[in-house]
Amino acid sequence: MHASSAIQLIIAVLLAGVAWAVDYKMPNHLGSYTWRHTAEWFGGFSAIHLSDDGRHLIGMTDRATLVAAQVRRRGDEIVGIDITGDWPLISSTGRALIGGAGDSEGIAIAPDGGFFVSFESTSRVAYYPAPGTKAQILPRPNAFDGFAVNGSLEALAIDQRGHLFTMPEENRTAAGDIPVYRWDGRAWSTPFVLPQRGKFLPVAADFGPDGKFYVLERDVGWIGFRSRLRRWQLDGDTLHAEEVLFQTGAGAHDNLEGLSVWRDESGRLRATMVSDDNFLALQRTELVEYTLPD
Repeated sequence: MHASSAIQLIIAVLLAGVAWAVDYKMPNHLGSYTWRHTAEWFGGFSAIHLSDDGRHLIGMTDRATLVAAQVRRRGDEIVGIDITGDWPLISSTGRALIGGAGDSEGIAIAPDGGFFVSFESTSRVAYYPAPGTKAQILPRPNAFDGFAVNGSLEALAIDQRGHLFTMPEENRTAAGDIPVYRWDGRAWSTPFVLPQRGKFLPVAADFGPDGKFYVLERDVGWIGFRSRLRRWQLDGDTLHAEEVLFQTGAGAHDNLEGLSVWRDESGRLRATMVSDDNFLALQRTELVEYTLPD
């Protein structure tokens, strides 16, 4: 038996013995594209949104810069990204956000064309009617006050009703689960929790065109980053049918932090993810794409 085959067999045996009941399905890694640009603000991407055809991109850095771009494709391969606009995120008082106040992490596109942003260091969610406009800060629940400064609201998603869902990267319930907070346009609630599985932490979320709830998770080790993508069916306030779509080994991808789930022209479900290079030369801004099973 070749060494690689033996390793695969060992992994399969270990996965078969996992105590918690989840359904593993096989995704397909379409490819990875390293995105480069010379602008001073470029880097630190923490969020991404792809249009239904996968050719229009909205990205956001964790230093409060919003980016629009066109994605050039050849078949399943990304061959280029052309930036068409960039804007600083503005505070509610009309100033460009800087420092901890500008630690922007999650983005969700609203039905009216505006967008919501979740912030980490100062835990809050803001609405922007358009790029370059002033922030409209949503009311903050008391629970946000206790979040870790560098482990707060990385993930943000919006469902078909326009309800927002966010969760802290690090803080957990007394039972050790991941609390999910929902804004329904009037108030915050905690409709459900996600089970914490191993050391992975949630860094991005999205509702796919199939209506399912997707969460991208990350684990950091000495030899690189591991990534995992889970999804659930959501019926009212009840989650069920948890699936682990993929889980990578260390170093398979860079520091994936942004997630967009969409359906391509062939009807295939896709996940596009972007990495945060932390503005370090040893890392890269990488777009990673997988097809997902329905």
